[in-house]
Amino acid sequence: MSLKILANDGIDAQGKAMLEKAGFMVVTEKVAQENLAAAINNENYVALTVRSATKVRKDLIDACPNLKLIGRGGVGMDNIDVDYARSKGIEVVNTPAASSHSVAELVFAHLFSCVRFLYDSNRQMPVNGAVQFDVLKKKYAKGMELKGKTIGIIGFGRIGQAVGKIAIGCGMRVIAYDPFINEANLLLDIMGATDNVFVKITTIPLDDLLTESDFISLHVPGGNVITKNEFEKMKTGVCIVNASRGGVIDEDDLIEALNSGKVAHAALDVFENEPNPRKEILEHSKISLTPHIGAATDEAQERIGIELSNLIIDNLL
Repeated sequence: MSLKILANDGIDAQGKAMLEKAGFMVVTEKVAQENLAAAINNENYVALTVRSATKVRKDLIDACPNLKLIGRGGVGMDNIDVDYARSKGIEVVNTPAASSHSVAELVFAHLFSCVRFLYDSNRQMPVNGAVQFDVLKKKYAKGMELKGKTIGIIGFGRIGQAVGKIAIGCGMRVIAYDPFINEANLLLDIMGATDNVFVKITTIPLDDLLTESDFISLHVPGGNVITKNEFEKMKTGVCIVNASRGGVIDEDDLIEALNSGKVAHAALDVFENEPNPRKEILEHSKISLTPHIGAATDEAQERIGIELSNLIIDNLL
């Protein structure tokens, strides 16, 4: 009899095929959070895979004694009580490398959007473009190039380093802060060049990063990293991007910094109150917005599915 896996937030077709070839039965029909324990027990699932939507807390873990593995398709595992699950003998795995480049590209989509006011222009042009074309042209006339500017990357793991590589390609100066990393050698893939090109980045204190950066990108697992105290240390006119976790930036302090002009633009892919972001954030004229889609590319999902499937096979067979 096949071991059954519930991929409650879906899994890429290639990953699913790998698991089925290995002898697993994979079910991808979404089960509501409140019905999850009953479904796992009734169908005798031995593994549960999730992304960010499904929560795997202590009560669910206690209610499902036959569960042997929890897999997170992505980086952060803040929606899973990891230590508790492991204390109960359940394997907990994730795919930290698979989505790095996709998240990094989204960061730069936001940065380009901010420096050329695209997020606001795309709101205003459909409404006012036909009657206020010259007004809008003047409004968006003070764009900025990324080249030659300094980007500060807070959290210099896989995703932070991927952001750094793109920044170097844009001609930016890269500085980074990470309490666990002293330096990193970034390997640049330049049009398939055979000679390896490395750029060495040495991390610096957070206060130095805050005062020197024209742009700041956050790539940390959680915590309240940016509050009023940190905003006060930043350059006036800074642009800040959060594609890591909601709550890393205090949203009340962010709104105050945007309204005062201390922060020129903010770009958010994650929010304190997901999946119900606050109205003041969603409607703010200086914020570029996406609904937590950092890893939502076909390429990243394929890599996630393959990596997650290999982990499941290695742990359960």
